[in-house]
Amino acid sequence: MCGIFFSAYPESQVQNDQFCDLCDRLESNNAARGPDAQRAFVKSFDVPAASLKPETSSALHLRFFSSELRLRGSQPVLQPHERDGNILCWNGEIFEGLEVKPDENDGVKLFQRLCELSNPSQIPDLLATVEGPYAFVFYHSQTRQIIFGRDPLGRRSLLMHRPKAEAPHFFLSSVSVGSNSSYDLEEVSASDFYGLDIEGLQNSSDIVDGFTSCFRPLSRSATSPERPFATPRRINTDLPVTDEPLVKSLSEIPTELREDVDGLIDRLDRSVLLRVHDIPDQPNYHKGQAKVALLFSGGIDSTVLAYFAHKNLPIDEPIDLLNVAFENPHKLKFANGPQKQRKKNKQLDPQPLVPYMVPDRVTGLQELEELRRLCPGRVWNFVEVNVPYEESVAHRPIVEALMWPSNTVMDLSLALALYFASRGIGQVRSAPDAEPMPYTSPARVILSGLGSDELLGGYGRHRAAYNSGGWQAVIEELQLEIDRIPLRNLGRDDRVISCHGKETRHPFLSLSILDFVTALPVHHKLDPRLEMGVGEKMLLRLAAWKLGLVEASERKKRAMQFGSHSARMEGERGGTAALS
Repeated sequence: MCGIFFSAYPESQVQNDQFCDLCDRLESNNAARGPDAQRAFVKSFDVPAASLKPETSSALHLRFFSSELRLRGSQPVLQPHERDGNILCWNGEIFEGLEVKPDENDGVKLFQRLCELSNPSQIPDLLATVEGPYAFVFYHSQTRQIIFGRDPLGRRSLLMHRPKAEAPHFFLSSVSVGSNSSYDLEEVSASDFYGLDIEGLQNSSDIVDGFTSCFRPLSRSATSPERPFATPRRINTDLPVTDEPLVKSLSEIPTELREDVDGLIDRLDRSVLLRVHDIPDQPNYHKGQAKVALLFSGGIDSTVLAYFAHKNLPIDEPIDLLNVAFENPHKLKFANGPQKQRKKNKQLDPQPLVPYMVPDRVTGLQELEELRRLCPGRVWNFVEVNVPYEESVAHRPIVEALMWPSNTVMDLSLALALYFASRGIGQVRSAPDAEPMPYTSPARVILSGLGSDELLGGYGRHRAAYNSGGWQAVIEELQLEIDRIPLRNLGRDDRVISCHGKETRHPFLSLSILDFVTALPVHHKLDPRLEMGVGEKMLLRLAAWKLGLVEASERKKRAMQFGSHSARMEGERGGTAALS
């Protein structure tokens, strides 16, 4: 994980205190993402006198800043990478398509390949051969072009400010500082790469006018055997030929699904392996510390990932299960009120609600026992991350600034859960009835189960689509899910989690897994005709049962903000409502 901040600005901005203060804050926030190494590099160009207006300054400056969280290679690597005038700011991980040995750095190897290109138009073809989450800014010296973009699923954040009269500078940044009058940030679209002609901008009389003519999209390559990771593949549109469900029970895999179940297991196993192996020791590391953690609710997604992490990590290496719970005064008010009021609000249990015994804590503890039975010898650190209401309120301004430009009630409830869970400060117990001991997770890699619902049909809207339009409507909804992945919450999540110097990895969102799943017939992935807890994500449930995760295989979907009680802490309010 790294932080990227790139700015292009005229000489006049050098004396602008507000501009300089904002740049300092953006560099500081990006440095927090990569605490192991940071560096800035400035490249300046004189503007030809013939192009100048009387009031126009005489230089254009490019400032490149990068920070490094060392998760590859034997030593931290100072960024930006620089060679022969070329410059690269890289925030990514390459898991497939480029051989990276344990003592090597993927950014260094990719930069070598980029420097060999004669024209930036070749960059889409090169990046279409590698798989992994990334965002980058590359300066091609020979053609004086800035090329930047994100991976096709948008798994890493990259924000952009376009120059305007009241803010005459161009910004690219992994993270923001919240709302600020000196920029108007937008998420860089993952649909294309983008180019900025620095020579043209240098010769422009004004950066605002020049930007319009010098900025252009650079189309992604088409997917082909030579470029397998160019874009996500389209959904298989074949319709079932029978009205009979294939699955009668999760305990019995139909003949037609056995190959697909095994295929999903094999690909998930490899995806997790690629994301947990060869994580380097940190300077203060000692044997018995966890290097890998999971955002763990006890649901099927996080449990399956925990199982494969166990399978692919040394048995003497603990795994941290990060389980977050919020003290929610709104929930407690109704749950612990008169019994009549509790029933009205669907709190039928006559016992008062314990503040941190939220739904995800209950299922997390249940699933912990199943993992212990199935994976003997492994130390599972079940990290109870308990967040008092006062603490969540105190950190809310920090979280709102990190998630910006995301700015809705739902964004905040999810961002709060991710912020505190990934911070990893909580308590662990050596046994269920033991006293808790303070614990802070040292793991820098955090696995997330995000993506399984989109790929395998885990949302209620997939059942609703079937009820309204049959299998054709389900296929269309699943295609929408794929198309929306880069537009939704991955950038926001990356900005929030990475502020702790942690990196999120999404095994379900490997393009190799996406290619496998999208090629399957729709009724091999889910079956809305079956009951809840069976029909949604049916293929994954069958795989979990086969692995021995029987309890997890039958668990129903629950959104993180409701399972952790991070939502509606101050009353009922629509999730799409803006915070301000």
